[in-house]
Amino acid sequence: MRHLPNVITIIRILFVPVLLILLLSSDKFINCVAAFFYAVVSLTDMLDGYLARRHNAITDTGKLIDPLADKLLISTALIMLISLDRVQAWVVALIIGRELAVTGLRSVASTGGVVIQASSMGKYKTIFQAVAATLLIAHYEYFMIDFHRTGMVFLWIALAITLWSGIDYFWKYFAVQIKERG
Repeated sequence: MRHLPNVITIIRILFVPVLLILLLSSDKFINCVAAFFYAVVSLTDMLDGYLARRHNAITDTGKLIDPLADKLLISTALIMLISLDRVQAWVVALIIGRELAVTGLRSVASTGGVVIQASSMGKYKTIFQAVAATLLIAHYEYFMIDFHRTGMVFLWIALAITLWSGIDYFWKYFAVQIKERG
């Protein structure tokens, strides 16, 4: 049981090339399949975290590969959605740029002994990004719902939360730095 959360995370990483291949097509059926699998794989993020906490199976490996898996999955989806002309490149650049900046900040902070905990805003960011990506991958109209338009609404909300949570991480870091020096 101790390694099950990490196995689930590795499965999420292994899905990234599958997603890439599926998103080479703009076929309605293939996009529907890709959206379904993306949603299921995104949900495994909650599952592996739950299992790790519940069974006290939090490992250094898990702490490294879980956020990596999340970033690989969302980055691949969003980059491929640019090529399908479903999202604007600047939106994707801001989202991925924030992810890289916060990851770098947390690394720098940890070398100085400062731990910047994930905030609830970060969890909402992840949820809105996953829902937006799923809907944008599905793209077409199903059951009289325009999945692209709905996905764009979620993406704009995700972008706002993503940027705000990034600012929050930097604010917390610099507040700690100022407090230590002052």
